[in-house]
Amino acid sequence: MCGIVGYIGSNQAAPVLLDGLSKLEYRGYDSAGIAVRDGGSATEIIKEKGKLRVLAEMTDNGKAVKGTCGIGHTRWATHGEPSAVNAHPHSSDDGNVIAVHNGIIENFQEQREKLIKKGYSFKSQTDTEVAVKLIDYYYKKYSQLPVEAIARAMVRIRGSYALCVMFKDYPDQIFCARKDSPMIIGIQNGESYVASDVPAILKYTRNVYYIGNMEIAKLERGNVTFYNIDSEEIEKPLTEIKWDAESAEKGGYEHFMLKEIFEQPKVIRDTINSVVNNGTVHFSEVQLTDEEMQDINQVYIVACGSAYHVGVAVQYVIEELTSLQVRVELASEFRYRKMTLNPKSLVIVISQSGETADTLAALREAKDQGIKTLGIVNVVGSSIAREADNVFYTLAGPEISVATTKAYSCQLVAGYLLALQFAKARNEIDDEKYQALLEDINTIPEKVDRILEDRERVQWYASKLINVSDSFFIGRGIDYAIGMEGSLKLKEISYIHSEAYAAGELKHGPISLIEEGTIVIAVVTQDALTEKTISNMVEVKSRGAKLMAVTTTGKYFLEDTAEFTCYVPKINPLFAGSLAVIPLQLLSYYVSIGKGFDVDKPRNLAKSVTVE
Repeated sequence: MCGIVGYIGSNQAAPVLLDGLSKLEYRGYDSAGIAVRDGGSATEIIKEKGKLRVLAEMTDNGKAVKGTCGIGHTRWATHGEPSAVNAHPHSSDDGNVIAVHNGIIENFQEQREKLIKKGYSFKSQTDTEVAVKLIDYYYKKYSQLPVEAIARAMVRIRGSYALCVMFKDYPDQIFCARKDSPMIIGIQNGESYVASDVPAILKYTRNVYYIGNMEIAKLERGNVTFYNIDSEEIEKPLTEIKWDAESAEKGGYEHFMLKEIFEQPKVIRDTINSVVNNGTVHFSEVQLTDEEMQDINQVYIVACGSAYHVGVAVQYVIEELTSLQVRVELASEFRYRKMTLNPKSLVIVISQSGETADTLAALREAKDQGIKTLGIVNVVGSSIAREADNVFYTLAGPEISVATTKAYSCQLVAGYLLALQFAKARNEIDDEKYQALLEDINTIPEKVDRILEDRERVQWYASKLINVSDSFFIGRGIDYAIGMEGSLKLKEISYIHSEAYAAGELKHGPISLIEEGTIVIAVVTQDALTEKTISNMVEVKSRGAKLMAVTTTGKYFLEDTAEFTCYVPKINPLFAGSLAVIPLQLLSYYVSIGKGFDVDKPRNLAKSVTVE
């Protein structure tokens, strides 16, 4: 959601802060601000409602603000409307404490009332201002060091937060604290950085620390000291980020989303190669042994959004290849369900960022019940990666566009490989079938590339949908799962109302919505279900629907039924979703472009949902 950047070093801070915040625009925001210290105790705070370019214009791209230590923030409104007053940074009444904050403080009203009784006044409606003044209160009351004051405040704050704090008495230091909201700290050549996500500082350093839950950090020039909640100094390992700075840039593409769509062949191949060697899947890095797989008799897949759609597709693959029972759960529901999990189960949580709040909470619920957990994540060192018993890293690289494409495809392939290894470890498929399936998985990158080469046909059809207000996606089995993802893509970046239905459910209500000119997009890749899906297509066509079909090259000719048919290469039906989703991604992209929308930053959405 919100974005944080902090810097202390020998260069001017404001340009670094603005540059870092620009790399976090994809997270979604409604206002922005920076606070920069000029080497003494004086601090200049500039903040405004609207896009980051407004702040850049106010400060001549940061050149007008002098100082080598500062913090910046892009805000997504939770408490209080979008405004300059509610924008971060916030300060204590006398400017002693200045801070930015990601997350939600649940007991802010209670703490606010206590602070008002202590003589504090409040300018904004935000929960963040409460945290700032609570820290200031403990700093002054106990004449303590910043770390102790922050620790006392952390104990009394309920909710989630990533805090960056500056104290007037410590002009060459930045203090950070974290609970549940993501935060990383980087160092390079005598300079220190803090950010809520890797792309913000990737240009400057790839050497980072991951601050843990209920921990505090003190940043100085080129040095970081960490403390636990008891203010005791602790050691943290330095990690190298493998992404390069160029991978977080557009690289000549008009939009990040288009760039990321075209990166899919490479990143799918990278993800496959991370666990496949000499014709065999090796899960030594995942640290999930064959013996552990044999002992599992129930799988729960828990995720949100597109990652949930991955889970629905992977459910079909696991259940066809093994005797395992699989349940797919929305993380936002799973975390509040009062159910006892099968003790011999595996909970698989899927998240690109590894910080999705509901998914992380579901992981912790599973661990509290003593259930084995596996995270499928894209970000090394993220909270899910650190807390899950086992981790399968997808190698999608940084994904900047809010609408996921390449991370989704890598998660899907990771699920295939997991299903395949489960089947082999449990002796539920023979070597011949194992090799045939693995060979099919290995063809996915090349086949995705072929689909992308034919993108102009999809672009042409997308131009016909620009003025459409409603659409429906239908499919059966895995095709239904892919339709769910296609529907989400279309609605989130083109703002066209769209719903996905299992095709067999049409007669149970949804068909009443079909009228002359309604757009219906059918995904038809499952051989055993093709005839039934075609029957459903004929049903909606007879009621006036205009049909698009995505199908595999084969014996079924859909041109007579569909107005437009997009063919994808033949592959084992279990893996056809990896191909069928590509035209749907392209369709959504080109419709959004045709409507003149900001593809990479759709309204009301954020890349990583780190609060409820």
